[in-house]
Amino acid sequence: MTDRAEAGAAAAEVTGQPVSGVASVGGAVWRAALADGRAVLVKHHPRAGAAQAEATGLAWLAEPGAVPVPAVHGWREHWLVTDYVPAGRPGVAAAEEFGRGLAELHAAGAPTVGSPPPGGPARAWIGLAPMRDEPGEHWPAWYAAHRVRPYLRAAVDQGALSHAQAGLVETVCERIDELAGPPEPPARLHGDLWSGNVHWAADGRAWLIDPAAHGGHRETDLAMLALFGCPHLDRVLAAYHEHTPLADGWQDRVALHQLFPLLVHTVLFGGGYAAQTVAAARAALRA
Repeated sequence: MTDRAEAGAAAAEVTGQPVSGVASVGGAVWRAALADGRAVLVKHHPRAGAAQAEATGLAWLAEPGAVPVPAVHGWREHWLVTDYVPAGRPGVAAAEEFGRGLAELHAAGAPTVGSPPPGGPARAWIGLAPMRDEPGEHWPAWYAAHRVRPYLRAAVDQGALSHAQAGLVETVCERIDELAGPPEPPARLHGDLWSGNVHWAADGRAWLIDPAAHGGHRETDLAMLALFGCPHLDRVLAAYHEHTPLADGWQDRVALHQLFPLLVHTVLFGGGYAAQTVAAARAALRA
Protein backbone atom coordinates (compact mmCIF):
# COMPACT_ATOMS: atom_id res chain seq x y z
CA MET A 1 0.00 0.00 0.00
CA THR A 2 1.48 3.30 -1.05
CA ASP A 3 1.19 6.37 1.12
CA ARG A 4 2.15 9.99 1.34
CA ALA A 5 5.60 9.28 2.78
CA GLU A 6 6.48 6.97 -0.13
CA ALA A 7 5.27 9.58 -2.62
CA GLY A 8 7.45 12.21 -0.95
CA ALA A 9 10.45 9.91 -1.01
CA ALA A 10 9.92 9.21 -4.71
CA ALA A 11 9.68 12.95 -5.48
CA ALA A 12 12.88 13.67 -3.55
CA GLU A 13 14.77 10.82 -5.23
CA VAL A 14 13.74 11.78 -8.75
CA THR A 15 14.16 15.57 -8.44
CA GLY A 16 17.12 15.63 -6.06
CA GLN A 17 15.24 18.21 -3.96
CA PRO A 18 14.00 17.97 -0.35
CA VAL A 19 10.21 17.75 -0.12
CA SER A 20 8.44 20.17 2.21
CA GLY A 21 4.94 18.75 1.92
CA VAL A 22 2.78 16.15 0.17
CA ALA A 23 -0.96 16.31 -0.48
CA SER A 24 -3.25 13.72 -2.05
CA VAL A 25 -4.71 14.62 -5.44
CA GLY A 26 -6.85 11.49 -5.58
CA GLY A 27 -6.21 7.81 -6.03
CA ALA A 28 -2.52 7.00 -6.22
CA VAL A 29 -1.53 10.56 -7.19
CA TRP A 30 0.04 13.23 -4.97
CA ARG A 31 1.20 16.83 -5.22
CA ALA A 32 4.62 17.30 -3.66
CA ALA A 33 6.00 20.72 -2.71
CA LEU A 34 9.75 20.94 -3.22
CA ALA A 35 12.08 22.99 -1.06
CA ASP A 36 12.98 25.22 -4.02
CA GLY A 37 9.33 26.33 -4.35
CA ARG A 38 8.28 24.13 -7.24
CA ALA A 39 5.43 21.62 -7.15
CA VAL A 40 5.49 18.23 -8.83
CA LEU A 41 2.94 15.51 -9.44
CA VAL A 42 3.85 12.08 -8.12
CA LYS A 43 2.02 9.06 -9.51
CA HIS A 44 2.22 5.44 -8.44
CA HIS A 45 1.80 2.73 -11.09
CA PRO A 46 1.25 -0.75 -9.61
CA ARG A 47 1.78 -2.47 -12.97
CA ALA A 48 5.27 -3.28 -14.19
CA GLY A 49 6.37 -1.05 -17.04
CA ALA A 50 3.48 1.40 -16.72
CA ALA A 51 5.56 4.25 -15.28
CA GLN A 52 8.10 3.86 -18.07
CA ALA A 53 5.37 3.73 -20.71
CA GLU A 54 3.74 6.92 -19.45
CA ALA A 55 7.06 8.74 -19.06
CA THR A 56 8.25 7.91 -22.57
CA GLY A 57 4.79 8.65 -23.95
CA LEU A 58 4.69 12.13 -22.43
CA ALA A 59 8.20 12.86 -23.70
CA TRP A 60 7.21 11.76 -27.22
CA LEU A 61 4.08 13.90 -27.18
CA ALA A 62 6.03 17.01 -26.11
CA GLU A 63 6.20 18.27 -29.69
CA PRO A 64 6.86 22.02 -30.20
CA GLY A 65 3.72 23.80 -31.38
CA ALA A 66 1.45 20.91 -30.39
CA VAL A 67 -0.65 20.40 -27.24
CA PRO A 68 1.30 21.04 -24.02
CA VAL A 69 2.11 18.08 -21.76
CA PRO A 70 3.58 18.07 -18.24
CA ALA A 71 7.36 17.87 -18.25
CA VAL A 72 8.70 14.54 -17.01
CA HIS A 73 11.24 14.76 -14.18
CA GLY A 74 11.86 11.03 -14.16
CA TRP A 75 10.56 7.61 -13.21
CA ARG A 76 11.67 4.86 -10.85
CA GLU A 77 10.10 1.40 -11.16
CA HIS A 78 6.49 2.09 -10.14
CA TRP A 79 6.80 5.88 -9.68
CA LEU A 80 6.47 8.75 -12.16
CA VAL A 81 7.22 12.40 -11.33
CA THR A 82 6.08 15.24 -13.61
CA ASP A 83 5.37 18.93 -13.40
CA TYR A 84 2.23 19.81 -11.48
CA VAL A 85 -0.18 21.78 -13.70
CA PRO A 86 -2.87 23.69 -11.75
CA ALA A 87 -6.41 23.08 -12.98
CA GLY A 88 -8.62 25.68 -14.65
CA ARG A 89 -11.87 25.69 -16.61
CA PRO A 90 -12.53 24.78 -20.25
CA GLY A 91 -13.06 27.65 -22.67
CA VAL A 92 -13.73 28.17 -26.36
CA ALA A 93 -10.33 29.71 -27.13
CA ALA A 94 -8.56 26.88 -25.33
CA ALA A 95 -10.66 24.31 -27.22
CA GLU A 96 -9.75 25.80 -30.59
CA GLU A 97 -6.07 25.97 -29.65
CA PHE A 98 -6.33 22.34 -28.53
CA GLY A 99 -7.78 21.31 -31.90
CA ARG A 100 -4.96 22.97 -33.82
CA GLY A 101 -2.33 21.58 -31.47
CA LEU A 102 -3.72 18.06 -31.76
CA ALA A 103 -3.48 18.31 -35.54
CA GLU A 104 0.18 19.35 -35.16
CA LEU A 105 0.83 16.43 -32.83
CA HIS A 106 -0.67 13.89 -35.22
CA ALA A 107 1.30 15.37 -38.11
CA ALA A 108 4.55 14.85 -36.19
CA GLY A 109 4.11 11.23 -37.18
CA ALA A 110 5.42 7.87 -36.06
CA PRO A 111 7.80 5.32 -37.63
CA THR A 112 4.96 2.83 -38.16
CA VAL A 113 1.50 2.08 -36.91
CA GLY A 114 1.84 0.32 -33.59
CA SER A 115 5.28 1.71 -32.81
CA PRO A 116 5.84 2.59 -29.14
CA PRO A 117 7.42 5.90 -28.11
CA PRO A 118 11.22 5.94 -28.28
CA GLY A 119 12.49 4.02 -25.27
CA GLY A 120 9.00 2.83 -24.42
CA PRO A 121 8.10 -0.79 -23.71
CA ALA A 122 6.16 -2.87 -26.21
CA ARG A 123 4.04 -4.12 -23.31
CA ALA A 124 2.12 -1.02 -22.32
CA TRP A 125 -1.25 -0.18 -20.77
CA ILE A 126 -4.45 1.66 -21.62
CA GLY A 127 -5.98 2.56 -18.30
CA LEU A 128 -6.13 -0.70 -16.35
CA ALA A 129 -5.93 -2.93 -19.43
CA PRO A 130 -2.72 -4.31 -20.94
CA MET A 131 -1.93 -3.06 -24.44
CA ARG A 132 0.82 -4.29 -26.73
CA ASP A 133 2.55 -1.90 -29.13
CA GLU A 134 3.49 -4.12 -32.07
CA PRO A 135 4.67 -2.29 -35.22
CA GLY A 136 2.77 -3.05 -38.41
CA GLU A 137 2.73 -1.98 -42.04
CA HIS A 138 -0.93 -1.31 -42.85
CA TRP A 139 -3.30 0.31 -40.38
CA PRO A 140 -6.48 -1.66 -41.19
CA ALA A 141 -4.90 -5.10 -40.66
CA TRP A 142 -2.92 -3.87 -37.65
CA TYR A 143 -6.00 -2.32 -36.02
CA ALA A 144 -7.99 -5.54 -36.40
CA ALA A 145 -5.13 -7.74 -35.17
CA HIS A 146 -3.78 -5.64 -32.28
CA ARG A 147 -6.55 -3.32 -31.15
CA VAL A 148 -9.83 -5.16 -31.77
CA ARG A 149 -9.36 -8.93 -31.72
CA PRO A 150 -7.32 -9.26 -28.47
CA TYR A 151 -10.02 -7.49 -26.45
CA LEU A 152 -12.79 -9.19 -28.40
CA ARG A 153 -11.39 -12.60 -27.37
CA ALA A 154 -11.08 -11.47 -23.77
CA ALA A 155 -14.66 -10.14 -23.72
CA VAL A 156 -15.99 -13.47 -25.03
CA ASP A 157 -13.86 -15.47 -22.59
CA GLN A 158 -15.25 -13.41 -19.71
CA GLY A 159 -18.82 -13.88 -20.92
CA ALA A 160 -19.28 -10.12 -21.48
CA LEU A 161 -20.06 -10.69 -25.18
CA SER A 162 -21.93 -13.61 -26.69
CA HIS A 163 -20.55 -15.51 -29.67
CA ALA A 164 -23.25 -13.94 -31.84
CA GLN A 165 -22.30 -10.44 -30.71
CA ALA A 166 -18.62 -11.23 -31.22
CA GLY A 167 -19.43 -12.43 -34.74
CA LEU A 168 -20.69 -8.95 -35.58
CA VAL A 169 -17.41 -7.40 -34.46
CA GLU A 170 -15.50 -10.08 -36.35
CA THR A 171 -17.39 -9.11 -39.51
CA VAL A 172 -16.04 -5.58 -39.07
CA CYS A 173 -12.51 -7.01 -38.88
CA GLU A 174 -13.08 -9.09 -42.01
CA ARG A 175 -14.28 -6.01 -43.91
CA ILE A 176 -11.75 -3.62 -42.36
CA ASP A 177 -10.03 -2.78 -45.65
CA GLU A 178 -13.21 -1.43 -47.20
CA LEU A 179 -14.33 0.34 -44.01
CA ALA A 180 -11.05 2.04 -43.10
CA GLY A 181 -11.12 4.91 -45.58
CA PRO A 182 -8.14 6.20 -47.60
CA PRO A 183 -4.61 5.33 -46.42
CA GLU A 184 -2.86 7.87 -44.19
CA PRO A 185 0.68 8.08 -42.82
CA PRO A 186 1.11 6.89 -39.22
CA ALA A 187 0.11 9.59 -36.74
CA ARG A 188 1.61 10.26 -33.33
CA LEU A 189 -1.31 9.40 -31.05
CA HIS A 190 -2.09 10.16 -27.44
CA GLY A 191 -3.82 6.78 -27.55
CA ASP A 192 -6.25 7.17 -24.63
CA LEU A 193 -7.80 10.51 -25.48
CA TRP A 194 -11.03 10.46 -23.53
CA SER A 195 -12.15 13.73 -21.96
CA GLY A 196 -10.65 12.87 -18.56
CA ASN A 197 -7.18 12.93 -20.10
CA VAL A 198 -7.63 16.47 -21.39
CA HIS A 199 -6.55 18.69 -18.50
CA TRP A 200 -7.99 22.20 -18.73
CA ALA A 201 -5.37 24.24 -16.94
CA ALA A 202 -5.27 27.54 -15.07
CA ASP A 203 -3.03 28.97 -17.79
CA GLY A 204 -6.01 28.94 -20.20
CA ARG A 205 -4.82 25.96 -22.24
CA ALA A 206 -5.78 22.31 -22.60
CA TRP A 207 -2.99 19.89 -21.66
CA LEU A 208 -2.61 16.18 -22.44
CA ILE A 209 -2.10 13.76 -19.55
CA ASP A 210 -2.07 9.97 -18.98
CA PRO A 211 -1.24 8.87 -22.54
CA ALA A 212 -1.11 5.39 -24.05
CA ALA A 213 1.00 6.84 -26.87
CA HIS A 214 1.76 4.89 -30.05
CA GLY A 215 1.72 5.24 -33.82
CA GLY A 216 -1.74 4.89 -35.31
CA HIS A 217 -4.57 6.54 -37.22
CA ARG A 218 -5.39 10.10 -36.24
CA GLU A 219 -9.13 9.44 -36.43
CA THR A 220 -8.75 7.07 -33.46
CA ASP A 221 -7.81 9.92 -31.11
CA LEU A 222 -10.69 12.05 -32.37
CA ALA A 223 -13.20 9.21 -32.09
CA MET A 224 -12.16 8.49 -28.53
CA LEU A 225 -12.43 12.18 -27.68
CA ALA A 226 -16.06 12.05 -28.86
CA LEU A 227 -16.89 8.79 -27.08
CA PHE A 228 -17.42 10.13 -23.56
CA GLY A 229 -17.96 13.79 -24.43
CA CYS A 230 -15.55 16.70 -24.29
CA PRO A 231 -16.21 20.38 -23.52
CA HIS A 232 -16.55 22.42 -26.72
CA LEU A 233 -15.90 19.33 -28.85
CA ASP A 234 -17.47 21.00 -31.90
CA ARG A 235 -14.90 23.82 -31.66
CA VAL A 236 -12.05 21.35 -31.12
CA LEU A 237 -13.00 19.39 -34.25
CA ALA A 238 -13.66 22.49 -36.35
CA ALA A 239 -10.26 23.96 -35.47
CA TYR A 240 -8.57 20.62 -36.17
CA HIS A 241 -10.27 20.23 -39.55
CA GLU A 242 -9.50 23.83 -40.52
CA HIS A 243 -5.83 23.35 -39.63
CA THR A 244 -5.44 19.89 -41.18
CA PRO A 245 -8.51 18.66 -43.09
CA LEU A 246 -9.74 15.18 -42.34
CA ALA A 247 -10.39 12.66 -45.12
CA ASP A 248 -13.86 12.57 -46.64
CA GLY A 249 -16.25 10.35 -44.71
CA TRP A 250 -14.40 10.59 -41.41
CA GLN A 251 -17.68 11.07 -39.52
CA ASP A 252 -18.89 7.70 -40.85
CA ARG A 253 -15.78 6.01 -39.46
CA VAL A 254 -16.13 7.25 -35.88
CA ALA A 255 -17.84 4.02 -34.78
CA LEU A 256 -15.07 1.92 -36.33
CA HIS A 257 -12.42 3.75 -34.32
CA GLN A 258 -14.53 3.60 -31.15
CA LEU A 259 -14.60 -0.20 -31.22
CA PHE A 260 -11.17 -0.36 -29.59
CA PRO A 261 -11.92 1.72 -26.46
CA LEU A 262 -15.40 0.22 -26.16
CA LEU A 263 -13.98 -3.30 -26.17
CA VAL A 264 -11.39 -2.27 -23.57
CA HIS A 265 -14.18 -0.97 -21.36
CA THR A 266 -16.23 -4.10 -21.97
CA VAL A 267 -13.32 -6.23 -20.76
CA LEU A 268 -12.72 -4.04 -17.72
CA PHE A 269 -16.27 -3.16 -16.71
CA GLY A 270 -18.76 -5.24 -18.75
CA GLY A 271 -22.31 -3.96 -18.37
CA GLY A 272 -23.57 -1.40 -20.85
CA TYR A 273 -20.26 -1.23 -22.69
CA ALA A 274 -21.06 -4.55 -24.34
CA ALA A 275 -24.24 -3.08 -25.81
CA GLN A 276 -22.33 0.01 -26.95
CA THR A 277 -19.73 -2.21 -28.61
CA VAL A 278 -22.40 -4.07 -30.56
CA ALA A 279 -24.04 -0.78 -31.58
CA ALA A 280 -20.68 0.59 -32.77
CA ALA A 281 -20.04 -2.55 -34.82
CA ARG A 282 -23.45 -2.22 -36.47
CA ALA A 283 -22.84 1.47 -37.18
CA ALA A 284 -19.40 0.74 -38.67
CA LEU A 285 -20.92 -1.85 -41.01
CA ARG A 286 -23.63 0.57 -42.15
CA ALA A 287 -21.12 3.29 -43.01
